[in-house]
This record gives sequence, C-alpha cells and structure tokens, in this order.
Amino acid sequence: MELNTLSIIFAGLATMMVAASLLAVTTRNIMRATVYLLFVLFGTAGIYFILHYAFLGAVQVTVYAGGIIVLFVFAALLIGRGTRDLTHTSILRYTAGFTAAVTGLALSVYLIFTHSFPEVKSPTSIVPMNLIGHTMMGADKYNFVLPFEVVSVLLLACMVGALLIARKR
Repeated sequence: MELNTLSIIFAGLATMMVAASLLAVTTRNIMRATVYLLFVLFGTAGIYFILHYAFLGAVQVTVYAGGIIVLFVFAALLIGRGTRDLTHTSILRYTAGFTAAVTGLALSVYLIFTHSFPEVKSPTSIVPMNLIGHTMMGADKYNFVLPFEVVSVLLLACMVGALLIARKR
C-alpha cells in the first residue's frame, strides 16, 4: 500500500473524527459535546471533498455543520444545561454502551476483512451543478422540493414547540 497525500489527509481526518466522536459521547458538558460533534461533521465533509463529491461536502458543511449545530446550540441554551454538567450515568448504561461499541467494532472489522473491495476509478463524467440544483429544487416528478419543504416545516414546528415549553417554565 503506497502512502500518498490523500491517504495521509484521510488518516488525519479519520483520526480527528474518531477522537472527536469519543469526546462527544464521553463529555458531560452539552456545549462541548456539540463542539466535538461539529468537528466530526467537518471531518465528514472533508472526506466527501477527498472523494470528489463537492456537492455533498458543501451540503454537509451548510446543512449539518451549520444548521444542525446551530439548532443543537439553540436547544442546549434553551433548556439551560449549556454550562452545567449532566448527572452521573449508572453502571448499567456504561456496560450497555461498551457492549454496543465493541459489537459495532467487531462487526466493522469483520466486514472490512471479509469483503473484497473493487478498485475505485475516477468518474468519467461529472454531472453539472445546475442539473443538481434543478433536481433538488424542481417540482416535477423525482424532484425534491416537497421533502425539503416538509423538513423545513418540521424544524420550524420543533423550534416553536421548544419555545412554548421554555415559556411555560
């Protein structure tokens, strides 16, 4: 296996994502967990850019690393636990989490070593960005404007519900 620049960048991103995801699930501060999740989402976008999926990388940065993290910060500050530590977790939850993590790791290692991965070749044709935009926002059959609007109304309903719950307190 030869080491080239993309392999080194991938290894760095993967290491950062694993470390940040472990920190996100082990920290007791909600705001820190949100920041660690932000690093994981930026790492995912970096991997998309390495794979030459510029559109997915841009969507990852804008929708997830931008919008979802802002929503998490808003929710964390709204419930008032942004600066306080969470309560202690029971040993049963630690055992269940550790068992799930080890099972997932064993399954991943098994699948990686038993699956024969074909060699990936560069795409021969690149889809123009305007075609992707028309497909995402078109109202014709097989276009995605309706799911986009449904998700936006759902997020709006969640924010209004969170505000109503916070006002009652």
